[in-house]
Amino acid sequence: MRYFICIFLVLFTGTIFSQSDFQKGKQFFDEAQYQSAITHLKKTVDSHPTDAVAIELLGDAYGHLEQWDHCITTYKKLVEIDDSNANYHYKYGGALGMKALENKMAALGLLDEIETEFVTAAELDANHIDTRWALVNFFTELPGILGGKQEKALKYANELEVISPVDGYLAKGFIYKDDDDFAQAEHYLKKAVVTGGSATCYEKLSELYQDENRYNSALFTLKEAYKALRINNYQYEIGKLSAVHGIEVHTGIESLESYISNYKNTDSYPLEWAYLRLAQLNRFQNHKQEALDWIDKSIAMNNDFQLAKKERSKILKL
Repeated sequence: MRYFICIFLVLFTGTIFSQSDFQKGKQFFDEAQYQSAITHLKKTVDSHPTDAVAIELLGDAYGHLEQWDHCITTYKKLVEIDDSNANYHYKYGGALGMKALENKMAALGLLDEIETEFVTAAELDANHIDTRWALVNFFTELPGILGGKQEKALKYANELEVISPVDGYLAKGFIYKDDDDFAQAEHYLKKAVVTGGSATCYEKLSELYQDENRYNSALFTLKEAYKALRINNYQYEIGKLSAVHGIEVHTGIESLESYISNYKNTDSYPLEWAYLRLAQLNRFQNHKQEALDWIDKSIAMNNDFQLAKKERSKILKL
């Protein structure tokens, strides 16, 4: 009896320590301390080599650190444990893809396996959006000589459109933009804005216009985005477009002043950049003193801001 109790205690204690390692690993992962997470998750996986939850989290940690060889090995274990899990194939294919991007010499030998894993994931899960986006990217960006084909990319964009119309429109916009078919890209990105109206939809349409040097259209899109979503960053981006391309100067000034008034630390653009853009816009109007006031505020916030110092020299020449 004592023997069995001892065995039970050993097993129970081992389980507690294993759970403790997993919990610590997950906590470190949630805190973005990925190397520490790996240390504890490896202990869990070593003692429980078929624990798919721990293995997946370990692979995710390697991925965050861009340790693609370890990531590939870890995700491959998931596929071996459960070959019918679409997400495991997707993650394994994604890790192979990242290694291919990082190591061009190895890329050619990985392309078939990357495609196989993504296609398998798509076949296993008819509603797996991320896999279809991966296939759209894969076939769009891969050179034709290596198997990249617009029709293959469009096949998965069409599947996306069935699952999520806005994703389908965005995917088609991406494909046609890559193919330099501006009219079709604009058509689908406009449909994405109408259907989804998300930040991504507006931003992709604005980027398309900027790439095509249609700055007034890009500015209009950003103004519509701000009206719909009230995201403060758009006010800066409107002001930047105005300042860089000298369009709708008064709109740019109003937008930048609004950005500054509503600025929070979570906003993407530091205030010294907003001050710089206001200085540029006032220079366009030959408002020398106003321009100097704004540029001096910018430099006061960041004395190493070389672009602001160059702008100050331009203002002094007015």
